[in-house]
Amino acid sequence: MKHYVVLLMLLYVSGVSRAGDLSVSVAIPSLNVAEYHRPYVAVWLEQPNQQFVANLAVWYDLKKRDNGGTKWLKDLRQWWRKNGRELQMPVDGVSGATRNVGQHELLFKGTATPLVTLPHGSYQLVIEAAREGGGRELLRVPFDWPVKKVSQNSAQGQEELGKVIVTVKP
Repeated sequence: MKHYVVLLMLLYVSGVSRAGDLSVSVAIPSLNVAEYHRPYVAVWLEQPNQQFVANLAVWYDLKKRDNGGTKWLKDLRQWWRKNGRELQMPVDGVSGATRNVGQHELLFKGTATPLVTLPHGSYQLVIEAAREGGGRELLRVPFDWPVKKVSQNSAQGQEELGKVIVTVKP
């Protein structure tokens, strides 16, 4: 752990720490169903070979008594297998409440973990959604880190997710 802190300090002092910002726009679509439940959503980073890199966000039911909302996190199957089962929820700065229908923005500053330690290279932002009484959907949006000019890529969901836009800024 000590070595990790020293590495972070060295990166910060060397000026490498300000690599850019990553923003994610996620659309949760309105569905015409009898009983609507907000989806659980996980957002994480992977290398192109699908090796897990870091968690960015996990939205689930935080209001259930005795942290009962965590019981359904395993329905986010890909995320659960890659890293979710290793986490003790809630995770500060990562976990949050489910979101209602609409457009939701996430911003990750390049000076914050995990971006400050993210090596130069190609990555995928992965987003998975699962809904009680509904389906599951997984999208991957590629991006390079860091960038010299603004870069934007997107993916379009079919049911549980709408359009997901990933913007990387220097």
